[in-house]
Amino acid sequence: MTGRTPVLSVRGLSVRFLMPGGRGVAAVTDAHFDVAGGECLALIGESGCGKSVLASALLGLLPGNAQTAGAALLGDLDLLAADERTLARTVRGRLVGLVPQSPAAHLTPVRTIRSQLEETVAELTGVRGRTALRAAAEKAAARAAFPADHLDRHPHELSGGLAQRAATALALVGDAPLLLADEPTTGLDRDLVDRTVDELRRHVDTAHDVDKADSADDADNAENADNAENAENADNTADHRDRALLMITHDLAAAERVADRIAVMYAGRIVELTRAADFFGAPGPRHPYSRGLLDALPDRAFTPIPGLPPELGALPGGCAFAARCDRASDACAVQPPLTGTAACHHPHAALTEAADRA
Repeated sequence: MTGRTPVLSVRGLSVRFLMPGGRGVAAVTDAHFDVAGGECLALIGESGCGKSVLASALLGLLPGNAQTAGAALLGDLDLLAADERTLARTVRGRLVGLVPQSPAAHLTPVRTIRSQLEETVAELTGVRGRTALRAAAEKAAARAAFPADHLDRHPHELSGGLAQRAATALALVGDAPLLLADEPTTGLDRDLVDRTVDELRRHVDTAHDVDKADSADDADNAENADNAENAENADNTADHRDRALLMITHDLAAAERVADRIAVMYAGRIVELTRAADFFGAPGPRHPYSRGLLDALPDRAFTPIPGLPPELGALPGGCAFAARCDRASDACAVQPPLTGTAACHHPHAALTEAADRA
């Protein structure tokens, strides 16, 4: 991670669903990670591993039978401890922008996309006046490549890809410090995938570039100030303007295109956390599951991972990947901690990986 102050700091986040009959489902277990200003962290893994549950926990959108533990700090605010009033009035849209996995469920069915964009612009930016709101809504739509001639359509008149772009446009309006994109490329063709993730990345980089310029100016001003308090205030202001992107995706090509770091989730746990350049290049991923994800790609080995993930309501003791892993041993009966970059008793050695890929 960079040396910058984290925009989001997650410590020990766990989510457990209480089911009828007293059965529990451990959807997320002991997640730890930071996302710094100017950074994109991509969270990847197979369907059902807990990625979207983690995102829902950050926004307080879990069902009533969910129990959470740990902390998720957005600045000084613990998202897991915040009440609904705080989440609704302060967090959603303003501090955290959400690109939802199922846009059709988040768009209001009886209102046009233009109407929803204009309302969001007015609420989050303070723009007023019919002409100004219309122009701002069209500009917001253009950021997400949503066609202007479809703005007066209702959600049911849109394709899945257009609905996804409408949801992306709405998420970008508030220029929130944290952008949470849950499968933002669903239903898009490759050109639009690239354009969408580039725009999400631009949301982070634009603020980061402005902050670097402003910080330089602030440092010069602080040097000439009468006391050090001005410099401290300048640094705090720059940090406040930092933006970060947490992107949840199945699309490894999209992750490689824009991510700075990769977090791999399996059976509710983060099993690897490393730099994207190391993950997709040399030395490559160290966890056997992470390596299996890459080897399953058509442009790599095109070899599927054998077996199926375990049920989150009936997780085995020890390493949950052991039953599918050709490196498993008796040591895997004990849950491995995340040490270094991987939670594995038998990780691929960095030097060996580099040699293997040379």
